[in-house]
Amino acid sequence: MKLITIIVLAIIISIGTLLLVSNNSKVTEEQPNSMQTTQTKPEVNATTTPDTRTMLVAGGCFWCVESDLEKLPGVIEAISGYAGGTTKHPTYENYSKGGHKEVVEVTYDANVVSFREIAIYALKHMDPTDGVGSFHDRGVYYGPALYHETNEEKQLIESLIATIDQNGPYDKPLEVAVLERPTFWPAEDYHQNYYKGTLSGLKYQYYRNASGRDSFIEKHWGPDTGPTLPWENNLETSMTQMNEAAWENYEKPNDETLKATLDELAYRVTQKEGTERAGTSPLDKEYGRGIYVDILSGEPLFSSRDKFDSGTGWPSFTAAISADAVTEHEDRKLFSTRTEIRSRYADNHLGHVFPDGPTDRGGLRYCMNGVALRFVPEAEMVASGYEIYLKDL
Repeated sequence: MKLITIIVLAIIISIGTLLLVSNNSKVTEEQPNSMQTTQTKPEVNATTTPDTRTMLVAGGCFWCVESDLEKLPGVIEAISGYAGGTTKHPTYENYSKGGHKEVVEVTYDANVVSFREIAIYALKHMDPTDGVGSFHDRGVYYGPALYHETNEEKQLIESLIATIDQNGPYDKPLEVAVLERPTFWPAEDYHQNYYKGTLSGLKYQYYRNASGRDSFIEKHWGPDTGPTLPWENNLETSMTQMNEAAWENYEKPNDETLKATLDELAYRVTQKEGTERAGTSPLDKEYGRGIYVDILSGEPLFSSRDKFDSGTGWPSFTAAISADAVTEHEDRKLFSTRTEIRSRYADNHLGHVFPDGPTDRGGLRYCMNGVALRFVPEAEMVASGYEIYLKDL
């Protein structure tokens, strides 16, 4: 009996060893594939904290809207659901009766993609001219809508609709509802990632092809379905040249006029190389999306993209908005040698640049006086003539 027991134990141990080796072998073989998948993703700075935000989009069938938006770089997740009605906890069977639309909640990293870019991308992947349906699906609950939480977002949407109406490829005006963001109700589990399922994916592809959505997109946008507008790209060079010409022709007022038009601190800082007290400028704590321009000429100097909290009490940036936006000058005041930063065309004193900025973002700290700058929020950039700089946010 003992011999039989020993033999049985030996067999069990051998089988266990073979299973362990087999499992380890699988891990060893699968690891390179996992590593390869990771390496194919876009490079993201590991030290940059994601700026995670959400927005709501309605563009007809939420299966299609979810599928399209999840392909946009910077989008973390898209969830199908319902919004805008008066009933709570709507379902697929009753959401339209409660006044809800089919919508998608988009979670995105604002460091990678902006609210405006998502809105552009969404509009390119729907029929924004049909306010009472979407392709074969009829009813206002399938109608297009973009939702806002702030007045700035509302202005961005309205400005976007206006520029597409004026320059876009459609032969009739957009009928996109601009609505305040309501409560979002996620749809049933079986609606999520519908396009990815084995069986549901086939049903989705048949539905999408039959709906005419892709042929509509192809007709109006061709291969240009990215989060930019082609006429903005085409006008960028000429607008840049035009704006630079305006700044090049900027004539600085005489000293007497500057004293009369600027407040005392702004005059002392910009014209006499003074320094505002740390922590006194509201721009130090301004972290909205937009650009910072010269207080006199209006020439663009810095982008919110490059702003960071240096803890010094002065607005700080890792770089200027472009390589030639500012000029550098040796400053030997205060018994040390520093690098002074001035605006290129207005030639105003802005501050200094130091080599103690974030190492992962170039190592520089442009320490600016807020009183020498004016902040133009993203929502006001188009109306203020800074539309071409939206790409720099």
